[in-house]
Amino acid sequence: MSSVQIHTLSNGLRIVTEHMPGLQSAALGLWVNAGGRHERAEENGIAHFLEHMAFKGTARRNAQQIAEEIEDVGGYINAYTSREATAYYARVLKDDVPLALDLITDIVLNPVFDPREIEVERGVILQEIGQAADTPDDIIFDWLQEVAYPGQPLGRTILGPADRVRSFGRGDFDGFIRTHYGPGQLILSAAGAVDHDEIVRLAENALGHLAPQPVIDAEPGRFAGGERREVKKLEQAHFTLALEAPGYRHDDVYAAQIFATALGGGMSSRLFQEIRERRGLCYSIFAQVGSYDDTGMLTIYAGTGAEDLAELAELTVDEIRRSVGGLTQAELDRARAQMKAGMLMGLESPSARAERLARLVGIWNRVPPLEETVAKIDAVTLNRLHAFAESLAGAGRAAMALYGPVGHAPSLDSLAERLAA
Repeated sequence: MSSVQIHTLSNGLRIVTEHMPGLQSAALGLWVNAGGRHERAEENGIAHFLEHMAFKGTARRNAQQIAEEIEDVGGYINAYTSREATAYYARVLKDDVPLALDLITDIVLNPVFDPREIEVERGVILQEIGQAADTPDDIIFDWLQEVAYPGQPLGRTILGPADRVRSFGRGDFDGFIRTHYGPGQLILSAAGAVDHDEIVRLAENALGHLAPQPVIDAEPGRFAGGERREVKKLEQAHFTLALEAPGYRHDDVYAAQIFATALGGGMSSRLFQEIRERRGLCYSIFAQVGSYDDTGMLTIYAGTGAEDLAELAELTVDEIRRSVGGLTQAELDRARAQMKAGMLMGLESPSARAERLARLVGIWNRVPPLEETVAKIDAVTLNRLHAFAESLAGAGRAAMALYGPVGHAPSLDSLAERLAA
């Protein structure tokens, strides 16, 4: 019998918990269904800036007190911003769950946005933007996202451009919270040594007073594709290629994930074996699927020398094309086993469980049992995998970003023609 329980407060805020027997610790947090893709163009970067400001002081605690209270009990507290959500979460021993929940709700609901702290954190974020720009295998994925979804919220960076970050003030933060931090957009998730009824009681006291407000839907994502190459004198040429993949509500999402694993998900994958092991063209190459509510991307990345880039790019496309009708039952079985093992091993930690609960409630408003998810993975047949690979190769749209000594790399059009051949 599942130990997952869900409760919705009268104002629409959802609470999901999972008791994990034998644990002495718990993970819990607030997941806000508002991330980078919910920003207007002039707000780009504000969701991330707001996440930083949550730790800079509330009406009840200053920044040092926030840090000391959680660390006095041996716990930790952190946050992240993605394109579809912002999360504020903590890990503590079971007796300190009330403290953790009080801290998290305090930093989310009661930030003071002290002007001095805004300036301090503005400097920190500008340094973060600069660091990302100086890290080729970070910045190239932002460029790939931008050309895949041009002119759309889904194509913008999470950090935002430096000029926008320099302009944000308290009024911008307050406005974003009013629009996107209503109870209908909040999910309180907890896993580990937790008691559902206690969590509900604590949440009712801390969050039950929030007034309902309309939920603002994000602009739909439209994968368009395109190319960006930045020529720079670097030791390596960085290559990324993306094809549109299903969103996480689509029936083919499991086929897409299995395909990506077989193509470039490990040492036994086609790309690793052909491009690294047999030909020695790179140290690192991988493929992965990232899914959003309404779209997704299959992304391939490799770093190589300038003299090997053209061959690597063409071989990558050739492996995708050869996978159409060429993937074997053994490859399917191996990729399926990797996917299931990775999922199940990852869920041995309460932090991973809490994040999974929040994500699934956000998607489905329920938590499908693990057995249901495993059954869907097992239901992917070889014919279905071949059909997905064929649709991928025949889509006609792709995105590519290149950085480094890439002036003589093949064009995206030439690679697309090679893929469709």
